[in-house]
Amino acid sequence: MKTIKKYAALSLFSLALIGCSSDDNQATANQVTLSFSNTFGDKTIVLGDANATTATVHTSAAGQVHHFSELKYVISNIRLVKNDGKEIPYRINNLDEGAAVIDQAKTSSLSYVLNDIPKGEYKQIKFGLGIRSDLNTLDQVKFPKFYAAAGANDTEMMWEWGTGYRFTKIEGFYDTDHKELSIHTGSTLEDDDNGQLIQGVDAYRDVILDLPVLALVGKGAPTIVVQADFNHLLSGKINTITLSSGNGSDDNATPNVHTAVQMVKFVDNLGGNGTNDTSGMFSILEVKN
Repeated sequence: MKTIKKYAALSLFSLALIGCSSDDNQATANQVTLSFSNTFGDKTIVLGDANATTATVHTSAAGQVHHFSELKYVISNIRLVKNDGKEIPYRINNLDEGAAVIDQAKTSSLSYVLNDIPKGEYKQIKFGLGIRSDLNTLDQVKFPKFYAAAGANDTEMMWEWGTGYRFTKIEGFYDTDHKELSIHTGSTLEDDDNGQLIQGVDAYRDVILDLPVLALVGKGAPTIVVQADFNHLLSGKINTITLSSGNGSDDNATPNVHTAVQMVKFVDNLGGNGTNDTSGMFSILEVKN
């Protein structure tokens, strides 16, 4: 009788362990990790100051050498598309839970985990480069976490005049004499005929990427590796840009000089123009199921 009780107890203990293990795996299996790889072509970008010997140097289609000392951009409005075409939005109206600043200087920011994703097979991902116009206000009360992250001293992803967020912030140097480049993108506001602020340039871009293989959520916790190839900054599908510094309307290397017209050229190269290019600099390197 003691032997029977002993085996019964062991069996119940084993079932309990299996139950716990199953729950833990299920919790993990409903996650999808977006891993961002920022590159020049196939080379991972290494940041550096003007005279850095380790920084990744790239040559544009126009023949300009350049490298970056700072590289940041905002992703938001994330949606996963199932194999049957059903679109699963991920906290798209909550910047605290559904948006992030990708910062090449912060390794931890290069991976972004999506939780509670419904089980299924996914064929496509969509996300915004920047923030939709209806959310692009500096709202510390509504979205305190994102506001704090974007406004941190080492991030500075807010416009000084307080109308919205920066979507891309790139600092660096170009040409052999290391002239400064400073390229900031973001939506603008302008006055209408009644003196009211209205949408000016909309720098938000919707990025759409097909996955090379289905991401299997539920059987595991897939990682989708997203490449951002900053070769497209100057040598894009839409525009080939030559950097110049100065006070003219065509000068584009610093944010206090380049016009909205010049800014949109960079925006279209990085995020696509929304019509015949909906991927810009982004592509999927792999899906790890």
